[in-house]
Amino acid sequence: MDSILSLIGAWTGNVQSQQFVFILLVAVTISVLALGLSFVYLGATDPVRRRLASAGGEFEEGPSEGRMMVTINSVTGPISHWVIPRADEETFRIRKVLTHAGFRAPTALQNFYVIKAVLMILLPLLVIVVTRWLPELTLFQVTLYVGIAAGVGLIGPSYVLDKLLAKRLQKLRVAFPDALDLLVVCVESGLGLAAAIQRVADELEVSHPELATELSLVNAEIRAGVERPRALRNLADRTGLDDIRGLVSLLVQTMRFGTSVADALRVYSEEFRDRRMQKAEEEAAKISTKLIFPLVFCLFPSFFTVAIGPAVIRLIGVFKYFQF
Repeated sequence: MDSILSLIGAWTGNVQSQQFVFILLVAVTISVLALGLSFVYLGATDPVRRRLASAGGEFEEGPSEGRMMVTINSVTGPISHWVIPRADEETFRIRKVLTHAGFRAPTALQNFYVIKAVLMILLPLLVIVVTRWLPELTLFQVTLYVGIAAGVGLIGPSYVLDKLLAKRLQKLRVAFPDALDLLVVCVESGLGLAAAIQRVADELEVSHPELATELSLVNAEIRAGVERPRALRNLADRTGLDDIRGLVSLLVQTMRFGTSVADALRVYSEEFRDRRMQKAEEEAAKISTKLIFPLVFCLFPSFFTVAIGPAVIRLIGVFKYFQF
């Protein structure tokens, strides 16, 4: 113990930092020990994991990515029990966001929270290691930086997830008008709804792969025995796009009342074009208001400098001969 304290003291250089590092090392050691014991206990008592471990030789010839994912899930599984929040509303919201962002794996939720927990531990440790070469920092500054690093580890994954969600929704929003036009053409040419959806998915596979994948999943669910309205609602739930949700509601009502799908799609396509035009006109009307701040803070100062600057300089030159 004395040798450890002396080593920490030689590394930190003062007593306060020595106490802080020692307490942190003790906390990390206890946490790692608790996680290791929980991993061993859960792995020994879980019959599913014992069955997978005994049958591990059967997967040796499988793809390396699959074996890696099985290993990762086996490691993160016990940890997820400690990091996933108990509130059902929070987990439901995060699972919904992950689904809309394109992460539909069953282990996506636990992987997300495990990444958060790992970053909250690794980033503060990295800050502590970096401060080893910055002896002029005080204990308060080190503690502040460690707290900031922990906050980044806590908020960073959520921020990245929100950016991925916005990017995916934008891609789906851009692809939807093309898909709607193709769907109208396919249905009016005599194809059934399922065949038209598959045809649209094949056509959009190169230009808009995200929406093409979602449409292909609709047909895959229908072929697997899922009812067509339920498969369409699953499409709206997976994408989270209001335009697709409106189209799905229209198709479900059309199938329920037995009306013409082609006529309904044509009417919805015209309404969608009108809505897009109104949205474009709304954004164009906002431009004049948004230009006020760049004009006032960027353009007007330079304009007045060029237009009035020479006159101001001449006035200064004239008035400097007068004595007040």
